[in-house]
Amino acid sequence: MAPIMVQSMTNTDTADIQGTIDQVFALANAGSEVVRITVNSPEAAAAVASIRDGLDKLHCNVPLVGDFHFNGHKLLRDYPECAKALAKYRINPGNVGRGDKHDTQFAQMIEIACREQKPVRIGVNWGSLDQELLGRLMDANAALPQPKSAQQVMRDALVISALESAALAESVGLASDKIILSCKVSDVQDLVAVYSDLAARCNYPLHLGLTEAGMGSKGIVASTAAMAILLQQGIGDTIRVSLTPEPGGDRAKEVIVAQEMLQTMGLRNFTPLVTACPGCGRTTSTFFQELAAKTQSYLRAQMPIWREHHPGVESMSVAVMGCVVNGPGESKMANIGISLPGTGELPVAPVYEDGKKTVTLKGERIAEEFQAMLDAYVQRTYGNGSPRSSGQTDQRHPDTPKVIPIRVQA
Repeated sequence: MAPIMVQSMTNTDTADIQGTIDQVFALANAGSEVVRITVNSPEAAAAVASIRDGLDKLHCNVPLVGDFHFNGHKLLRDYPECAKALAKYRINPGNVGRGDKHDTQFAQMIEIACREQKPVRIGVNWGSLDQELLGRLMDANAALPQPKSAQQVMRDALVISALESAALAESVGLASDKIILSCKVSDVQDLVAVYSDLAARCNYPLHLGLTEAGMGSKGIVASTAAMAILLQQGIGDTIRVSLTPEPGGDRAKEVIVAQEMLQTMGLRNFTPLVTACPGCGRTTSTFFQELAAKTQSYLRAQMPIWREHHPGVESMSVAVMGCVVNGPGESKMANIGISLPGTGELPVAPVYEDGKKTVTLKGERIAEEFQAMLDAYVQRTYGNGSPRSSGQTDQRHPDTPKVIPIRVQA
């Protein structure tokens, strides 16, 4: 069974070639395995091939998906280099044309996908649902002896739009194994209901995501609550966490949240995760909190290097604990863990590796010494330090630092 893949999307103007290259590279370096870009204008379509070329020069081979609405049939026709450079097309059946134009313009895009041998994600969205289809279903529902609720009809319309569009794509000539479906909504229960229905009615790969999930903790919680239910049932082949970033915020946060969702569910491993206690009256010092945060950042920053040279390190568990109550126990259960002293405890920090205490740290350089032990553990335990021979490329930018020291104020 193929691993569930993490997808993200740029928010740059695609016509800004360098800006888009930089953001795609950052998303890929954070771990996004597919990146979607908006293709909404002739200028954007003309830029796609140059964006692909620029990424290739950085040895960044992440697939690019073109997101088309309203005019995709024209852009793919008029800019053949765009059609070739993209790895996949995303088509919204609610935005491909009205009336008689709908099927014709949809078919034109599918014909190009067939010619270029590209897969297509048919992406239905709650906010841009085919109004003619919805009206037809609403009229039919009103004539029933016991009509469904308007919300249920909307759910049905999403699923029917996706399935009818997939059938149309196959009739035009697109192979079934090149079709991916999605039905995006912004409500948790609606998402669970729609995808449960969709999964029961087809065998196409499904892309999961709560659209317009929102900002900060709300977006993270809502996305996780919805997708975790579906993923636990085996529903979903690619996922995206659609977070609204803070002004000037890091777009890659959505990638990290998606990875951590999959990893904490035990579905995939991406980077070593830190187990840390929440703190209590025994841990009035903030030292363990700072060390836990710095350690997690350090582990994630090292992954572009470790991924190539130390296969398996992504499953490593690390514990940074704050007192003697659970500290030694949690540290013993991790691959490598440190139990820092709580309030009133002796100012020493035992370190455990694979369940055995190896050393007790003390003094002002605990953070630096623990980082050195982490590095040594990785070097000793995962691989032989040679690059992988599987043909994977290192997606590090040449300016990415190779070592980021952990420094915590005592």
